[in-house]
Amino acid sequence: MIRVRAFLVLAALAVLAPRASAQLKPNPAFEAETMQHFQALVRLDTSSPPGNEVRAVEYLKQVLEKEGIPVQVFATDPQRPNLVARIKGNGKKRPLLVMGHTDVVTVDPAKWTHPPFAAEREGGYVYGRGTVDDKDNLVASLMLVLTLKRTGAPLDRDVIFLAESGEEGAPEVGAQFMVDNHLDAINAEFCLAEGGGLVRTGGQVRRANVGTTEKEPRPIELIARGPAGHGSVPSRNNAVTRLSAAVGRVASWTPPLRLNETTGTYFRKLAAMSPPDVAAKYRDVLNPDVKVNGPAAEWLLENEPQHWSMLHTSLVPTIVGGGYRYNVIPSEATATLDVRLHPDEDQTAFLETIKKVVNDPNIEVRWRRDRYRPAGTSSLTTEAFAVIEQQIKAHYNVDVLPTMSTGASDMAQIRSKGINCYGIGPAIDSEDGPKGFGAHSDQERILEAELHRFVRFQYDVVMALAGAK
Repeated sequence: MIRVRAFLVLAALAVLAPRASAQLKPNPAFEAETMQHFQALVRLDTSSPPGNEVRAVEYLKQVLEKEGIPVQVFATDPQRPNLVARIKGNGKKRPLLVMGHTDVVTVDPAKWTHPPFAAEREGGYVYGRGTVDDKDNLVASLMLVLTLKRTGAPLDRDVIFLAESGEEGAPEVGAQFMVDNHLDAINAEFCLAEGGGLVRTGGQVRRANVGTTEKEPRPIELIARGPAGHGSVPSRNNAVTRLSAAVGRVASWTPPLRLNETTGTYFRKLAAMSPPDVAAKYRDVLNPDVKVNGPAAEWLLENEPQHWSMLHTSLVPTIVGGGYRYNVIPSEATATLDVRLHPDEDQTAFLETIKKVVNDPNIEVRWRRDRYRPAGTSSLTTEAFAVIEQQIKAHYNVDVLPTMSTGASDMAQIRSKGINCYGIGPAIDSEDGPKGFGAHSDQERILEAELHRFVRFQYDVVMALAGAK
């Protein structure tokens, strides 16, 4: 009887988690479980602010502990905790860290056709806030550790799952808190997180972006001051007028073009897979002659602004404020510039340059906040990057473009401790962004088939890196 029971248990595990020694294959029962957890996580409103990531952590904790996987919970704010689960290996190699953040950006429910926290399924998609940022990576990491536990896969590395809070603007409760206070719980040789993914066009995967570095966010504030007065009397010292002119000067100024290992490799490889006329632009931006790369960069700014931003520190005016009555000239007006700094930028020198561009002694130019996400860079010559390239070829049959994200992620905090981090993610349709279906949009969605393919892909990457040889 005991042997019969043991056989039934092993048979059930085989249905839910295919053998660890082989590639993870499509499996209806496994995909149904993935979808169950994914919908449950998307339905939890963890909008930041305020966060309330405790909702997701409690869900993950009960799922993991039910499988016999011990968890640790770390928090500086009890409503915004971080969860760590570890699958032990034999210790021959240093651990591998996989991450997914539990918070999402806020929503305006009135703008959503599908309710943002309903995780409704329609036409092969799941709709909801967090479906591509970042509860896709979160559920992939959950299914990873569940599968490793169920199969008892022999590992040369510990595999650590970190579900971190506060990625959407509050790393002090999440990744920064963890590296400052509990690094021993997550320290690893390599890290996999959001910040990359596959690009589909016309239903076909065209290329893979793997995040190896990112720009550093640090806003600049312009403060114009002048005498208050009656709106009926013009003044050349009007703070609003001065501020407007300063914002215009900054917006029309072009920072110098910069290249690094990641972006140089990115544009060389992108040129090789692009039509001849566009490929010429990509090659021209690699040319050190400003007479060549300048016009090419201008073309990118007009036609592919995301690519322009990968080559420059960017400054985008996002907030302007001043005045309280139409007939009162205010004594102060302010503007905030969303600055995304190139990893190689000298920030002290950069601020001085912006002061010269503004060129107005009545306007204060200052950083709006201290540095909080130093970008860092991951090597392109590691075992992890080679494995990711191999598995992308096996699963998607496309080449990898090492990518510098123009946004920011929690990999910045992890990289600051010398851990090579790589951004990966599921395939997303290039048509989705312009239609308003992308991350941070009002109709965020993910293809069910690509979510399941990503779960299999991440598992195979981890087994290739951590599985006992």
